[in-house]
Amino acid sequence: MTIHSPATDNSATERLRDQIAAVLTRARQRTLTLTDGMDEAELTAQHSRLMSPLVWDLAHIGNQEELWLVRDVGGREPIRADIDELYDAFKHARANRPTLPLLDPTQARGYVGTVRDKVWDVLDRSELRGSPLIDGGFAFGMIAQHEQQHDETMLATHQLRTGAPVLTGLAVPTVAAPVTGEVVIPAGEFTMGTSTDPWALDNERTAHRVRLPGFAIDAAPVTNAQYLAFLDDGGYDRPELWSTHGWAHRQEAGLVAPQFWERDSSGNWWRRVFGVLTPLRPHQPVVHVCWFEAEAYANWAGKRLPTEAEWEKATTHDPATGAVRRFPWGETEPDDTTANLGQRHLEPADVGAYPAGATPAGVHQLIGDVWEWTASGFEPYPGFRAFPYREYSEVFFGGDYRVLRGGSFGTDPVACRSTFRNWDHPIRRQIFAGFRLARDLVEGEG
Repeated sequence: MTIHSPATDNSATERLRDQIAAVLTRARQRTLTLTDGMDEAELTAQHSRLMSPLVWDLAHIGNQEELWLVRDVGGREPIRADIDELYDAFKHARANRPTLPLLDPTQARGYVGTVRDKVWDVLDRSELRGSPLIDGGFAFGMIAQHEQQHDETMLATHQLRTGAPVLTGLAVPTVAAPVTGEVVIPAGEFTMGTSTDPWALDNERTAHRVRLPGFAIDAAPVTNAQYLAFLDDGGYDRPELWSTHGWAHRQEAGLVAPQFWERDSSGNWWRRVFGVLTPLRPHQPVVHVCWFEAEAYANWAGKRLPTEAEWEKATTHDPATGAVRRFPWGETEPDDTTANLGQRHLEPADVGAYPAGATPAGVHQLIGDVWEWTASGFEPYPGFRAFPYREYSEVFFGGDYRVLRGGSFGTDPVACRSTFRNWDHPIRRQIFAGFRLARDLVEGEG
């Protein structure tokens, strides 16, 4: 597969072209990490009915890149128009994809390589302006984000598979004592969403003013030790802590602990991490819990889940100046001192492991480690306009979806902003999701 050599011209267009080349290359390297080194049987197997075979994700990544960058932006002839329907995510449910006449691993790798070679030519020839689709390199950024989102989905498939481990990562940061307590966020207006980020997706737009009463939010996500106290106090056996729908799901699904937790004969808890059984780490954020579990824990703790507006205000709003921070810590892009992102580690870091990534008020790890469930349903912002296609966001508005914020250790920085919105059904646990709590202020606080 050809690797693009970024241009060295100092013009703004060439710098943007270099940036695009870098994020596309990084996404492809990760895709190959998730699919190379596995035999054909592993790649074509369905490791869970919730997930596609890895080989479907691989070819789907190439097909979306062909549709948007080769055909639409580049105006080129189709490479494989005959497979468009096979890799249309809305035409075939995940559970049914193994029965389709999919490209085999060799064919899929060849296809995505051919597509990418043509994309490099399209990128070299594009002025990166002239229409909303390509202004600021939007279409290229959208495709880089799409590939990284599927890479995170494939990472979740790796967590669900059985057999010997095939992934490796750096040792995750630990702390001697976790961050605890909560931070008061004063009442007032703030700007939510964005109208200026050139690669923001349609559901993040448009920027709008939101007024919130004061609230308190936990300084860190809920940890394994905290969640274990809920479990030990009979949290899974107390229907009064659960909503009606949540209790029905807990019973139907037989939930007794977070997914991938295992208890040995001595009563000690372990967690299975990509095929490796490890002792439960007390200071690590709890992960692989569904929204109903988070809601029950919040009721047990006498608090609640934050709304997504509260989450974003705690993340971006500077009460001293009224300015909006791009990230909790300021304007600089995430790096390995501020956030656990990009599959660098294969699990969340202990809470408090990234002090440089905290907000000025002292809220930690809002970006990376675990997606955080919020209390909010997935709805459009004022002024929403579907772009460039309805199926990215619009068709998911309403229903029972709940919004998640902040990204996880498996989220790439290109697909993780303070304004980025994720969503899923409240029963989902295979995603890398945890939560933090909030509460209303009592009289005299704030």
